Formats: sequence, structure tokens, C-alpha cells
Amino acid sequence: MGRLRHKRMHKNHLKTKKTFRTKRRTKDVDQVHEDLQAENVKELIHFKADGDLPGLGQFYCIHCARHFVDDVALQGHLKSSIHKRRVRQLKDEPYTQAEADAAGGLGQYVKKGQVTVPSMEELHAVRQGQGKSMVLDGGDDAAIAAAAAAGQQQQQP
Repeated sequence: MGRLRHKRMHKNHLKTKKTFRTKRRTKDVDQVHEDLQAENVKELIHFKADGDLPGLGQFYCIHCARHFVDDVALQGHLKSSIHKRRVRQLKDEPYTQAEADAAGGLGQYVKKGQVTVPSMEELHAVRQGQGKSMVLDGGDDAAIAAAAAAGQQQQQP
């Protein structure tokens, strides 16, 4: 009996390659920009308890589109380089059809601007008085809409 091969076992196995490639696929940057719109932020912050999600769906990072088990894990994620990198990506203005046409020679290129992205602290500021519970009352909708509107404003170049 010879040695067993331990590496490169899935080299030509296409199903396994695709599984590894899409295992932890999250939302793209343009989809997260849509989530940061005022009407969508309200839906994402008002999560109902869902047994299929980690932490019953109560600890969610809107920027990275990830659920966490508890508040400690969420706070640790907010300090991580992965979250900071994603927020940096979100500060760039999302691509539009006009920009794609300009790249194809059907228009004039206009320099992209920067978008102000609200932080998780701004989005969850209304939760501070409620302890660890992530479920909000209906009276905090104005504060959530104001935080989301701050994310929609663009800085002039």
C-alpha cells in the first residue's frame, strides 16, 4: 500500500469548485446601496425573530449583509478589517447604465463622486435605550429615516 494523496483532490471536479466559489456569497455592493435607501433600512432594522438565521436574525450588519449570533460577535465584526473594507467600497458611487455606455464609447465619462455611508452606530442609535434587544418600536421610524437619508446624500467633488 502506497502513500495517500492529500492535496488537489478536487482539481477537475466542477461541482465541488462551484460549491467552494459560492459557499459564502453575500450581496454585491450595488445591492447593499439599495438596502441603504430609507424605505429599505426600516425593513432591515425591524427584523422579526427567525429560527433559521444566526441569533434569530436580530444581529445584522447592513453593510456586509451578514447575520451574527450575538451582539459581541457583531461588535467584533464592526471593528474588523473586513467590515472597514466593505464600508470603503460602499463610499464609491454605484455603477449606472450611463457609465457603462460611456465606457463603451456611447457618451462622455463623468468622474464618479463619493457617497456618504451611515455607520452602524448611526443606524442603530435608536436601539441604545433598549439594551440588547434589536427589535424596535414603531415610534423610531423618523430617526431611522434620518440616518438612512444621511447615507443617500452625495458629496460634491
